[in-house]
Amino acid sequence: MTFSIVARSSDGSTWGVAVASKFLAVGSAVPAAVAGVGAIATQADANVAYKGLALAHLDDGATAPIALDRLLEEDPGRDHRQVGIVDVDGGAASHTGQACIPWAGGRTGDGYAVQGNCLAGPEVVEAMEAAWLGSDPEAPLQGRLLAALRAGDEAGGDKRGRQSAALLVVRDEAGYGGLDDIAADLRVDDHPAPIDELARLLDLHELYLVASTETERVPVDDALRAELAAFAEAAGHPDFTTWVGTENYEMRVAADLAWIDRRILAIVRAG
Repeated sequence: MTFSIVARSSDGSTWGVAVASKFLAVGSAVPAAVAGVGAIATQADANVAYKGLALAHLDDGATAPIALDRLLEEDPGRDHRQVGIVDVDGGAASHTGQACIPWAGGRTGDGYAVQGNCLAGPEVVEAMEAAWLGSDPEAPLQGRLLAALRAGDEAGGDKRGRQSAALLVVRDEAGYGGLDDIAADLRVDDHPAPIDELARLLDLHELYLVASTETERVPVDDALRAELAAFAEAAGHPDFTTWVGTENYEMRVAADLAWIDRRILAIVRAG
């Protein structure tokens, strides 16, 4: 009773899953991914053991279709399962068991697998696929996945309604401090508009946990340095660096204060 997209970025560096459902905390059950290995969504009567098993098969060199075949041949409940897998090379596979609640089905292509069950109709996965294929292949994967998920929701989504959504994206050294591969792991467990809320969380994630690009960086000259110091002092901090740490903006301000992100500077000047 869920719809999802599993995909790899066009440059082959990133893998991810976006999912929504009329189900509590769908992100705890459906998605799994490992950078340099692949990604999976397990849903319908979800067999959560598929996540570790599929990633192990992929890590051993299996393609997505082979990994899927291995999962299904070992599972007597296969007729109730729905699965989407994308491997390290962007190969994709999707399975919809014949006992899944209609409408149920999926679509695959180079680098993506879209699937859903208990849907308003086939137009849900069709809209998701069209949104994925119509998005900028050079754009960050998390935004492309979210756009596909939103398209499915707008096409009718889960016919029972809305409750939860999740986004999981992995890339080598993309995690906090570069110490793991989690580029984004966001979950909306119970909300009347979960995809809107997921979009809000993604925006905050980009602000707090994604480093500024060169075009977003404003050089800090002596005048701006003095302005920032005065702002921090007025806010009760000994220096601007302390304010940055207190507000969790370390990814948006240089450690030596050589530059500051435009968004952070706007926050300073608005305050």
